[in-house]
Amino acid sequence: MKDSRILSTFQELSGGGGTRPLASMPEHLRARAEVFDAVQVGVVLRAVCFVQAIVAVAAMFLASSFTAWVYQAAIITSAVLPALLIWLLSVFALRRQLARLVEWQQWSIGAALGVASGLYGCALLVWLGFAEHRPWLASASAGLLVSMVLMAGLIWRARARMPAGTKAQLAELQARIRPHFLFNTLNSAIALVREEPALAEDLLENLSELFRHALADTKEAVTLRQELSLAEHYLAIEQVRFGDRLRVEWSVDDASLGARLPPLILQPLVENAVKHGVEPSATGATVRISTHRRGSIVVIKVTNTVPGGTGRRGNGLALDNVRQRLALLHDVQGRFQSALVDGVFQVRLEIPV
Repeated sequence: MKDSRILSTFQELSGGGGTRPLASMPEHLRARAEVFDAVQVGVVLRAVCFVQAIVAVAAMFLASSFTAWVYQAAIITSAVLPALLIWLLSVFALRRQLARLVEWQQWSIGAALGVASGLYGCALLVWLGFAEHRPWLASASAGLLVSMVLMAGLIWRARARMPAGTKAQLAELQARIRPHFLFNTLNSAIALVREEPALAEDLLENLSELFRHALADTKEAVTLRQELSLAEHYLAIEQVRFGDRLRVEWSVDDASLGARLPPLILQPLVENAVKHGVEPSATGATVRISTHRRGSIVVIKVTNTVPGGTGRRGNGLALDNVRQRLALLHDVQGRFQSALVDGVFQVRLEIPV
């Protein structure tokens, strides 16, 4: 299905280890511990940019020229960045313990780590010979203030994910369990009851499994294995409806099955492939689902041929929904891309293991 060509298109459009240490914890504590997962790429980048902006402004008060400003900013950065990284690593290392504490205790520990990190930064300046007056108190105060801002950012980030994820899931649920899909499935089962009862039974079992997943309790993440199983049940239902018009190809890397995804995120992509590839075409279409692990990244692709090379353009709500939910769970480490090339449409997801 011209997969390599589609991948090159993705590169043109974009410009450019598998353990879970918290898995042994109870689910409610694991969710609280993930609040303090401060070594994610997005968290570190934002923290560094925030602190570096403060350094740049502070250096303006100490410099009389551009050269002096660059010099002062470099000196302060040499102490601030190590202190910041120590704070982030400390919070990450203590995330299990922090998850078991009440909120005021979490803030207290975060503040104490901020003071310690500030003093460490001051010690670096003294050791390097850049601090003439040894500003211990100022450094401790700065560490305290910055740590409070970072703590607030981590907690706000976690709280913002929960309602957004729930809203997205409800929207996806409504989009997926559409009345006409349910009616078509039940009508197919009724038509098969007398002639092929075993096939009718399989159809209803797949429908039951689909609804069981859809109506299950909300979770922040599920495994790729679970998402592929749900997609398989959906495709089995549609296979009865479309017959030979729906051609399904699977290419699953077993090493990728443990990757974590937002729940109910893969099936809408498969449904889109059926809706825009198979349904409008008299000859049907080929839907291909593939997963592949590359180091610490898992690549998931859902590809379908499009009738007439372009097909009927959708409103993009399902794709936007998936993109937003992926960003909520994996931040900048998750990537979502889609492209239509020579009558083949592909959605590509990249997620960390």
